[in-house]
Amino acid sequence: MKYFDSKKLGIAAFDSPPKDTSIIAKDFGLDRSKARLPIASEETVNKELFTLGSAHKGEFLFVILLTLLTVVAQLVSPRAFGNLLESLKNGAGAEAVQQTVVIIAIALFAQTIFAYFLRIKAAVLGEFILSALRERFVSRAVQLPPDAIERAGSGELLNRTTTDINHVTWAVRDSLPVITICVSEIIIICIGIVLTAPAFLAATLISAPLVVALTRWYLKRSPQAYRVEASVYSQVNSVLVESAEGGRTIEALRLGDDRLVRTRSAIGRWIEWESYTIRLRTRWFPAVSFSYIAPLAAVLLIGASMYQSGSVSLAQVTAALLYTQMLADPIEGLLWWIDEFQSGKASLSRLLGIYEVPDRVVQDSDPKDDDIQGDHVSYGYREGKDVLRDISFAVKPGTRLAIVGPSGAGKSTLGRLLAGVQPPRLGTIKVGGSEIGYLPVEKARTHVALVTQEHHVFVGTLRQNVSLAFSDKSDAEIWDALAAVDATEWAKELPQALDTEVGSGGHRLLPAQAQQLALARLVLANPQTLVLDEATSLLDAKAAKHLEGSLSAVLKNRTVIAIAHRLQTAHDADLIAVIEDGLITEWGSHQALMTANGAYASLWRSWRDEH
Repeated sequence: MKYFDSKKLGIAAFDSPPKDTSIIAKDFGLDRSKARLPIASEETVNKELFTLGSAHKGEFLFVILLTLLTVVAQLVSPRAFGNLLESLKNGAGAEAVQQTVVIIAIALFAQTIFAYFLRIKAAVLGEFILSALRERFVSRAVQLPPDAIERAGSGELLNRTTTDINHVTWAVRDSLPVITICVSEIIIICIGIVLTAPAFLAATLISAPLVVALTRWYLKRSPQAYRVEASVYSQVNSVLVESAEGGRTIEALRLGDDRLVRTRSAIGRWIEWESYTIRLRTRWFPAVSFSYIAPLAAVLLIGASMYQSGSVSLAQVTAALLYTQMLADPIEGLLWWIDEFQSGKASLSRLLGIYEVPDRVVQDSDPKDDDIQGDHVSYGYREGKDVLRDISFAVKPGTRLAIVGPSGAGKSTLGRLLAGVQPPRLGTIKVGGSEIGYLPVEKARTHVALVTQEHHVFVGTLRQNVSLAFSDKSDAEIWDALAAVDATEWAKELPQALDTEVGSGGHRLLPAQAQQLALARLVLANPQTLVLDEATSLLDAKAAKHLEGSLSAVLKNRTVIAIAHRLQTAHDADLIAVIEDGLITEWGSHQALMTANGAYASLWRSWRDEH
């Protein structure tokens, strides 16, 4: 572990269990009241499992029935073998052996058939439950407020939708049915022991207190440890994803050493928690495994004593011994799968955490028009540090407004508030008299749409990517949308035109083409107000100017709010807002602001000198 030296990395190393995992959980952002994405409580997880079980009650009962039949068939062979020994002791011949062989063969055949269908039905049941869980997860995820998703970070989302889903898949599809089977087997085998000779049951369960005590000790520590481990692993993902996505920036700013330390630190923390959970298992399993020997020894000793006194027959002793030995597999399987189930429940609690993200208060009102009004708006990403401070403005329908200012002034933040991605911390932004940040997403997007310089090409055809939310659009309408953003030429040159597979694994689109694709979606969406946050930044100046001209024809009489990094866009706008340090310092037309000879005039002259 020298590579992950705790002192160098600032990690609190521990060789023994943490004294208070809840405190350490807060250090990793796992406190449910402060987590970027919450972690569901134990009560929520158990309720979800009960709901899923109730929805598939018939299938569960059928699996239990098949389990009963399988174990009953399994119980026949030990009893038949015991009866054979008793018969041979009393002088029986080959006929008794033949009868026993036939009985055991029939029992094994029946057991094999029942076990075959049991495994199939249990696996199918697990898949149905998993499918329902995934559908509910996706339905809830797309309803989350956009700002909640962004606060979570890419690594957290990646971990919950990959690693956690895999753990839940393992738990739901495999461990839950197997646990049900093991519990049923243990109960039925114990019933078989009681029917053989009740006295043997006490001997069989002699190690039960030890197993229960050790399991309680383990289960008291493992759930929280698994949750912390999963969340720490998401931090590893976050660091790796951020380093990969910002590789050029890291190289340009010479931040390689810093990112290396961060990566080692994150991996070191994860290894510590992984080591802790492994230590828990290595202390639990060996002690539990030792407990299998005690029941066999106890049954053998008690059985020998009772046999000598004539209280039981040789057949009963033999059957009891074999039944006791049969208990080892389901008990071991039960304990093993309980461990896997704990890991699955920890992941499930992280998945279900999205249900505990507070919903944004929705005002389901219809905007009267597309007049935009901002009144004393303040907003910040961190408490006590506002990016926008007490700004007010009014934009009439059909206005072309350009927002300019230095980097970090709050331009993009204002664009997000205008699009209703999140509501202001203080003040209101209204569209047609309705607060855009509190409208249902579907309704808000018909009035205001945001296109940023960040874009995504989905796996699918070019047609599917353009008509993403409008599957009823014709090819002619799709081509018109592509033409409006100057994308017709390269789209027609694709191998199968609109049917060309793009996205991951398909035809690779250039960044500028992907940006045009995002704008084509916007044309099809046809909102009344558009917020363009450097939406043409990946195009060269000449192509961007031509594209903006093409869009102007399509978006005529619509409100366009452009966050401009090219001041030519501001020059062509009806109004210009200059934002500096979270405040609107200038407001007016290009000519008026040039006459005022303020911040905008200085920006314009500087931009003209560079171009």
